[in-house]
Amino acid sequence: MLAGTWALVFAAVFTGAAIYINVAEHPSRMALDDGAALAQWGPAYQRGFAMQASLALVSTALGLLAFWWTRNLWWFIGSGLIFANWPYTLTAILPLNKRLQAMEPDKPPAEARMLLQRWALLHAGRSALGAAATVSYVVALNG
Repeated sequence: MLAGTWALVFAAVFTGAAIYINVAEHPSRMALDDGAALAQWGPAYQRGFAMQASLALVSTALGLLAFWWTRNLWWFIGSGLIFANWPYTLTAILPLNKRLQAMEPDKPPAEARMLLQRWALLHAGRSALGAAATVSYVVALNG
């Protein structure tokens, strides 16, 4: 099942990137002063969004294709979980992203650090959705 294998690969890469952000990148960012942390977050977010959004969509499409061919419900569940990153990001994270993007790193408001910490907690939800999708795909591949 080539489509399913690739769905798993893309979901696993998405998950690895999301976990890396939560475990390594963001904690390192938070070691900086507020202005520098905010200045680093902006470009990192833009690049990360483009990469992770693409990975999620490709994994979704391949997972649905695998479901179509096999009718194994685990492929459908996995594709739904990885796709759920889109509405989750748009509804839960995007409003916070817009607030952070509107801040000037040269004059960070007092709330900047708290909002960056909240962003990390919300981003952990993306890591969890990716991990759940990956597990679902592994079950489908082995089922």
